[in-house]
Amino acid sequence: MSIVLVTAIFAALLALVLGVALGFFREFFAVEQDPLTALIREALPGANCGACGFPGCDGYAQAAASGQAGTGACSVGGKAVAEKIAALIGKDADAVKPVIMVLACQGSGEHAPLKGEYTGIPSCRGAKLSAGGTKLCAWGCLGFGDCAAVCKFGALSMGEDGLPKIDREKCTGCKLCAAECPQRLLLETPKDLEGAMARCSNRNPVKSMVIKTCKKGCIKCELCVKNCPEQCIVMDNGIPSVDYGKCAACGICAEKCPTKVISLRAVS
Repeated sequence: MSIVLVTAIFAALLALVLGVALGFFREFFAVEQDPLTALIREALPGANCGACGFPGCDGYAQAAASGQAGTGACSVGGKAVAEKIAALIGKDADAVKPVIMVLACQGSGEHAPLKGEYTGIPSCRGAKLSAGGTKLCAWGCLGFGDCAAVCKFGALSMGEDGLPKIDREKCTGCKLCAAECPQRLLLETPKDLEGAMARCSNRNPVKSMVIKTCKKGCIKCELCVKNCPEQCIVMDNGIPSVDYGKCAACGICAEKCPTKVISLRAVS
């Protein structure tokens, strides 16, 4: 009998033995799933985005079934999923406040010049790691669309100006795009927000350098802070920060901002 045939027979027998052993151990060590956890998992949308704060839908289902998490943590499923989970565990549904992601940058190709020609890997993360970014503004959007590529809901697309555009109706606030963005430019915001927001992340304290790197950058003039009648705006690490508990959405800060960094009702 040839060595090849013997080897083939031995391999087949070994595979059979291992298959039987694996089947035995799977049954012997199997952990029975809690029926309530299984029902909650079935009610979840299956995005596995982690926006709930747990490791995917399985993790949230287990936490909700054991009482370690509320019913309204799934921003993707929203109110409908919260009501299903509440019915399963026999309690009132928690309020779910719809959120969307907002791009804290307006540095389009028109407003934010490039450092030079980039010939590396066409991705934001690749450009960040290999060249420290592609634009003179070290904080700006790199424009390769890594965020749009990971969006599971078709809510993100790249515009002709080189910036991602967010569809308010499709965005679920899952934060997958925020996790993918190496510049940390995508921020979670209440969908029904009526107030002022600074859509800039340029923290350079030198006014002349901000103007040089982006025509839409915050120049730290603090006119928004000084003119706010509600005194609800402060500078936080070089960027205006708004207290929405006080903001009356009067629009004075947006009118006074010389580079139009501040806008009302966050949209992209």
